Amino acid sequence: MKLWQIAGASTLAVAALTSCDGDSIGTPSVTPTPAPTPVPTPVPEATPKAISLSLLGRFATGVFAEGASEIPAFDAASKRAFIVNAKKGVVEVLDLADPANPLLIGELSAQGIVAGAEVNSVAVNNGIVALAVQAPVKTDTGYAAFFRASDLAKLSHVAIGAQPDMITFTPDGKTVLVANEGEPSDDYQIDPEGSISVIDVTDPTKPTARTAGFAAWNGKEAELRATGVRIYGPGANTSKDFEPEYIAISADGKTAWVTLQENNAFAKLDIATATVTGIVPLGYKDHGVAGNGFDASDADGTGGVGKINIALHPGVRGLYLPDSIASYTVGDKTYLVTANEGDSRAWFSDETAYFNGDTSKGFVEEFRVKHLVHKNGFDRRKGDDLPAQLRLLAPGATLNPTVFGYCGATATDPGACASDAELGRLNVTWTLGYQTNADGTPKLNGAGKLVYDALYAFGGRSFSIWDETGKLVWDSGDAFEQKLATLIPAHFNTDHEATGFDDRSDNKGPEPEGVAIGRIGNKTFAFIGLERIGGVMAYDVTDPKAPVFMHYFNSRNFAATDNTKPEAGDLGPEGLVFVPAAKSPNGKPLLIVGHEVSGTTAVYQIDQQF
Repeated sequence: MKLWQIAGASTLAVAALTSCDGDSIGTPSVTPTPAPTPVPTPVPEATPKAISLSLLGRFATGVFAEGASEIPAFDAASKRAFIVNAKKGVVEVLDLADPANPLLIGELSAQGIVAGAEVNSVAVNNGIVALAVQAPVKTDTGYAAFFRASDLAKLSHVAIGAQPDMITFTPDGKTVLVANEGEPSDDYQIDPEGSISVIDVTDPTKPTARTAGFAAWNGKEAELRATGVRIYGPGANTSKDFEPEYIAISADGKTAWVTLQENNAFAKLDIATATVTGIVPLGYKDHGVAGNGFDASDADGTGGVGKINIALHPGVRGLYLPDSIASYTVGDKTYLVTANEGDSRAWFSDETAYFNGDTSKGFVEEFRVKHLVHKNGFDRRKGDDLPAQLRLLAPGATLNPTVFGYCGATATDPGACASDAELGRLNVTWTLGYQTNADGTPKLNGAGKLVYDALYAFGGRSFSIWDETGKLVWDSGDAFEQKLATLIPAHFNTDHEATGFDDRSDNKGPEPEGVAIGRIGNKTFAFIGLERIGGVMAYDVTDPKAPVFMHYFNSRNFAATDNTKPEAGDLGPEGLVFVPAAKSPNGKPLLIVGHEVSGTTAVYQIDQQF
C-alpha cells in the first residue's frame, strides 16, 4: 500500500522524556515504620517546535460506505478505543494496548434499548462510556445510554430528544450534554424540535435528564433572520428549525457552545440551569476578498473537464455552516474552533412528485447557479431538479448586474456568470440573496423575476477560530484548497468514494468536517479532517489570531483501483480524538480517526521536532 504523507515540517524524531522523583521525608516514631513511597514529581511535557503525523495502526471493518467507523473515543485506564459503527447500531471496542495493532474485543449494543436503533456518537470519561442512540424512526424520541469501559457492562439509559447526535462530558465528568438534531422526516411533514439534553451522571446508574430547548425564541423568527440566523424550513418555528449538531464546553464546565449547522449559528448554553442564553449568527465569508478565493467549478477546463482554478468571485458568499466545534483556553479566554463543512437541506419522500411541484413531498434548497438565473426561467428544470418551493416564489430569477457585471450579467441575462467556466456549476441556496420588500416578501423585477444581489454557497472550505461571543478571530481562508493544489494536484478536490480530479469544486471542495484540539507542552494544536479528499490538516493554534500550518497527512492510497477494497486505505474521515502522551498506551501523543467511507479506524502518531 502506498501512503501519502505531505509534510509542512520535516519528518520528525520523537525526543525521549525523562522523569525524576521528588524527595519524601518519613515521620519519626517510637516504632519504626516503612518510609512512604516517594511521589514522582511531574516533569513538564516538552514543547515541540513542530509536529507531523504518521500512520501507526489501523482497524478495518471491511464495510464500505455504510458508516461502519464514524466517531471515536478513548479510555486511558482500560487502553480501549470505542468506535461508532452506525451500520450495526453498535459501538465497537478496540484494545489499543498496542496502538500499532488495534484488536476488536467486543461491542456495546443499543439494540436492547430499542430494536433497530442507531448509534450516532460516543464519549468516555472516568471509565464511563456514553452513547447517543437514535430511534429507528429518526423523528422519535432518542436515548443516552451508559456503559462501564472496563467490563462493557450496561449501567443505564435515559430518554432524551429526537435524533441525538453529538454526546460529550463536562470536564468534571458529572454531566453529559447531547445535541438532539431533530431533523425532519423526508417529506418534511414531521419536524421535531431541536434541543440539548443536560444529563446528571453523578450516579451513572441513575441518570436524570433536563432539556434545553428553543421555545423562548419562537415568535422571534423575523428578528433572528435580520441578524443573519437562517430559519427557513417550510412552516417551521424556531424550535423546529434549529438543528443542534456539535458541542464545545468551557474549561470550567459552566458554558457550552452548540453548532446549529443548517442555521449558520451557535447556541450558547448555561449548563447549570440547562438554559439556552443566546443565539449567535456566524455571518458569511466574502469570496470576493483577497485570501478567500475558491474553485467554483468541476467543468471549467478544456473540453468541459475540471482544472485547478482558485479565484475570487465577487458577489459569492460562503456560509460557514460548521459541523464540529472544539474549545481551548488562552489565558482566561475561551476560543472556539470550527470545521466549516457546509450542509444543506435536501429532503424528499417522492423525488418525482417533488420536482414536479408537490411541496408536500419534501424541501430542497440546493440549485445550480446556471439553473437559478437562466434567462428562460425555472420551468425548463421542472421534473428534473426544480425545488417546488422556489417555483412558488417566481417563474425565474436573474443576477444584479451592479454586483455581477464583472462576469457579464445584464438586467435580463446572466451572461458568462452562468457558464460552467464561471459560476454556472456552483451549488448555492436559493433561499438567500434575493431582493426583498420591507415585509420580507420577494421583490420582483419588471419581468416578475427574483433578483439576486448575492449568491450563497455551502461551507467555508476552511476552519475558523471564534471568541466566546461568536466574533470571528481568524479563518484559514483558501489555505486548504491552495495547499491541496500544491501537495496533491493530481487529486485536487476529489471525492471520497471514487478517486478522481476536481470532482467536488462545484460543491464544498475538500469539505472540512471533524476537528480535535490537543495540547503538547505549552502549545495547542488543531487537527481538521477533510471528509472528501481525506487526510488531516494540523495547525499550531497557540496564538488564536495567527495559527501556523504544521502538516497535512493522508493515509488514503490514491493508486488503488478499487476504493471498496482494503488497499484503498482510509477514506472519509468523520470523527477525531486526541490522546495526550500522558494517557497514551505508547507514551506518545496520538490522534484516532474514524473513517466512515472505508469503515476503518486509523491511529496516527504525532511526531515532534524539538
